[in-house]
Amino acid sequence: MLTWDDSFAIALALRDQHPLIDLENVSLEMIYHWTLEIPEFEDDPVLANDEILTAIVQEWLEEINPL
Repeated sequence: MLTWDDSFAIALALRDQHPLIDLENVSLEMIYHWTLEIPEFEDDPVLANDEILTAIVQEWLEEINPL
């Protein structure tokens, strides 16, 4: 089960589901909707906010662009 607190795990799931996406063209609204579509995601959609969604994007960026 994934919740909004699992930004890293969500980022990995989104990366796997959308491997060819250019994150420069992805909105927080897209991240929100894609997260809700993850089968393992079971948190309240109302709890999402820009800080949480930005953390997911940041984790995803760090995963595809390691130092």
